[in-house]
Amino acid sequence: MGILIIFLSHWFISLFFQTFFLHRYCSHRMFKMTPFWEKTFYMLTYVSQGSSFLNPRAYAIMHRMHHAFSDTERDPHSPHFFKSVFGLMWKTKDIYLDLINNKIKPGEKFQKNVPQWEKFDKFADKWHSRIIWGAIYTALYAIFATSWWMFLLLPIHFLMGPIHGAIVNWAGHKYGYVNFRDTRDNSKNTLFFDFLTLGELFQNNHHKHPSKVNFAIRKFEIDPAYPIILFLNWIGVIQMPNKIKTIQ
Repeated sequence: MGILIIFLSHWFISLFFQTFFLHRYCSHRMFKMTPFWEKTFYMLTYVSQGSSFLNPRAYAIMHRMHHAFSDTERDPHSPHFFKSVFGLMWKTKDIYLDLINNKIKPGEKFQKNVPQWEKFDKFADKWHSRIIWGAIYTALYAIFATSWWMFLLLPIHFLMGPIHGAIVNWAGHKYGYVNFRDTRDNSKNTLFFDFLTLGELFQNNHHKHPSKVNFAIRKFEIDPAYPIILFLNWIGVIQMPNKIKTIQ
């Protein structure tokens, strides 16, 4: 039971900060926050992702490229050019590292208003930081695991951020239904109630309305992250525009 709590807590807390901060804020600027809250969520994203922390600047640039070149050969992570999800993850990793090491010079539209905290990034991106987090996960399993097979979950903890991204980019552009056929890509809505990735698998809706905070569009669709974002807006942590109306 303890390992299940640890695994699910890491999965959903890490996932929330990826969709809320890295995706909806850093990449799309769907809402506003003060410099204080921006740095707060920057650090919380690091703590939640731990060993798989994704640099917000690199993430945002890569995601904007994904929208600009969706499902073409210039898309950083379209599943339609790879035989397996592992090939997709490896290619995404290469582009991510090229952005981190400034081997790719993105245009202004891809990096405009992207949050960047260079001193913090240098610390968070170092291998010793990632190794320390990996050691923490391993220690927790050594304390709470009751069977050897539970340790097979550790690689998911080590690569939590990239695994979330791989699920969304692979399944969200291959499997599911379509609300909008004029997106000029292969985006799909994989689940009606996207509990698995907190709304991220409403890819067809998102590619049609990339600036809308609520990824669910139809009445039967549920984006679990959206009520949390509404609450943060209500208490004044963020400032959000009017929500999109549902369609029948």
